[in-house]
Amino acid sequence: MAKLLMNLRGVPEDEAEEVRDLLRQHAVDYYETPPNRWGLSMGAIWLREVDDYPRVRSLLDNYQQRRRQQARAEYEEQRRAGNQETFVSLFRRDPLRYLLYMGIVGLILYFSITPFLGLIGD
Repeated sequence: MAKLLMNLRGVPEDEAEEVRDLLRQHAVDYYETPPNRWGLSMGAIWLREVDDYPRVRSLLDNYQQRRRQQARAEYEEQRRAGNQETFVSLFRRDPLRYLLYMGIVGLILYFSITPFLGLIGD
């Protein structure tokens, strides 16, 4: 009986490839389901044997902890070097896009709140 190991929704391709390599290195029998054409399912990595799950889960937890530490170290390095993107730097790069987004958010808030403002005056 198969056991879901990892849903690939939102997983970067480099991370998915590293997980596949980890499974191959430890001779784990797995298979993948591809993502659905319409985006209803995003694909997954499955273990063929449920009995392998505790061992593989431990391997995956250790891998994810190392990846998290590496990502934090890279973030801190970029922050110290002043290369970390901020809202201001993103706004400066493409101000029209962010003004459009803020306008859309403002319209949504306006139409969401307006009906309730009429109730306050009554």
